[in-house]
Amino acid sequence: MAEKDRDYLLVAAIDFGTTYSGYAFSMRDTYKTDPLKILANQAWNAGGRQLLSLKTPTCLLLNSKKEFDSFGYEAENKYAELVMDGEQEDYYYFHRFKMSLHNNKNVKGDMVLEDITGKKVPAIDVFSLSIKALVKHLMDSLETRGTGVIPNDIQWVLTVPAIWTDNSKQFMRKSAEKAGIQKDHLLISLEPEAASIYCQYLPTEKLSGAESGFKMSKAGTKYMIVDLGGGTVDITVHEKLTGGGLREISRATGGDCGGTSVDADFIQLLAKIFGAPLIYKMKREHPEAYLDLIREFETVKRTITPSKQGKVNMAIPFTTLDALCKKYLKEDLASTLLSSPYNSSIAIRGDKMRFDADLFKTLFEKTIKNVLALLQEMFARKESESVTLLLLVGGFAECSLVQAEIRKTVLPKRVIVPEESGLTVLRGAVLFGHNSNIIDSRKIRVTYGISHSPPFNPKIHDQQHFKEKNGIQRCKNAFDMIMQKDAIVSPGTVVNKTYSSVLGESSITFRVFSSEKYSPIYTDEDGCSHLGEAEIKISDPSKIHQLEVKFVFGNTEVNLNAREKISGNSCQLSLDLI
Repeated sequence: MAEKDRDYLLVAAIDFGTTYSGYAFSMRDTYKTDPLKILANQAWNAGGRQLLSLKTPTCLLLNSKKEFDSFGYEAENKYAELVMDGEQEDYYYFHRFKMSLHNNKNVKGDMVLEDITGKKVPAIDVFSLSIKALVKHLMDSLETRGTGVIPNDIQWVLTVPAIWTDNSKQFMRKSAEKAGIQKDHLLISLEPEAASIYCQYLPTEKLSGAESGFKMSKAGTKYMIVDLGGGTVDITVHEKLTGGGLREISRATGGDCGGTSVDADFIQLLAKIFGAPLIYKMKREHPEAYLDLIREFETVKRTITPSKQGKVNMAIPFTTLDALCKKYLKEDLASTLLSSPYNSSIAIRGDKMRFDADLFKTLFEKTIKNVLALLQEMFARKESESVTLLLLVGGFAECSLVQAEIRKTVLPKRVIVPEESGLTVLRGAVLFGHNSNIIDSRKIRVTYGISHSPPFNPKIHDQQHFKEKNGIQRCKNAFDMIMQKDAIVSPGTVVNKTYSSVLGESSITFRVFSSEKYSPIYTDEDGCSHLGEAEIKISDPSKIHQLEVKFVFGNTEVNLNAREKISGNSCQLSLDLI
């Protein structure tokens, strides 16, 4: 692992989130004496808003040549100014784009993203320029501190959801490499895992919901980490081992019911009042007003508690909305509201919308219901029966409505929320960079295999997979299993396979597949995805060669390498998934 591979002076972690992103770091020497002394950027400046935050919005602004202009609050604020000056057409503005890697199950290198007004840019550019902005901010900060650290001295860690496909994880790695991070200086950390590592170190008083004297670090403790992010909810179960390691005892599960899906329901509510076309027009023609609305909703939704009664006040871009109503609906905002289904539960006072608290709370209902369904699914698994403790982390875990519903549903199990739970993943990723061996074993999420053509066996194979080549009857697209779903493997677990080359062919291509099933027969059946391929050159095509292929499992990414038995030629096959 990283610590044995090379000397580094500092670990820097980038938490690239759906809604917010940030970085944190710690010196190797400090880690040895005080592991929790992890520095984050003290304050991303939000401009006019009296708000200093440890993360910055995941927003990117590019100029007319699709080159980097700004990132984070700077990008948000500058874009708002451009719109006021009517100059936004020459720019590209992206926000909340990380979810494209979750929603797209077959991410490819040539994937494109649309900006807020529908203009297209290659996704890898949007991701790599954003990562580069965070890297630059961090390097500038290190220079200001006079640490004398250069990029070569850094072990970088990039966080990704555990529930993502291998393709999406590799897409993030490629984006980071394109942003200038060297391949062998980069570790990928799984978000719930990072959170779990961080909480091992926390004293009881930093864990809300824990009784005094409670220790996360007691051997034998089994607990569920529920990472409630902006886009995804990512759940896994760990057991603490004697000696300090962590074992994953239930494979990660999750879904797209993070905090931003509450925002989506808020937009749905507005669409019921004003009609979806008008909201679309606002997003395209007045993106500054739309962004203000989303920002304001983000602020207000954090204040909602289960006991909240009466009214919830929220500032809205009144002038813009009123003008849009008059233009497209032929009546003013107040009249539009009066003729909507919410005329008795929403009122307008000046530039504020006043919601009945009960109506506002309903915006959380669907998302919370989806989160609870994921928890139920996890508890239905045999290995989760002995879990007595839930650890809620991630920005959305700070929402007290979510906390209250989860506590009520999982009684008598304990629910613990660490202080500043929005930074738990980021800080844990730094600790993972210092000691990536802390995860003793992981559970494989899908079945992995290679497409091959064994002799045709009518008892196993169906006729549509029959083919004849050089007079030999074979089965095409057969799934040669390498690793089965739910297998428990230690990091670096090696599976060896032997394949033969084909006479006269100068290379062999290994086509790697994953499947949701435990024992797939063909690579073209439902639930199977083509992960990618890797090619090895054959030294002498006039002979048949034996090829030893090594698959390495149990790390946060899958690797394989191949060796020709006779010549000893070997090649490290970086599995190109995108």
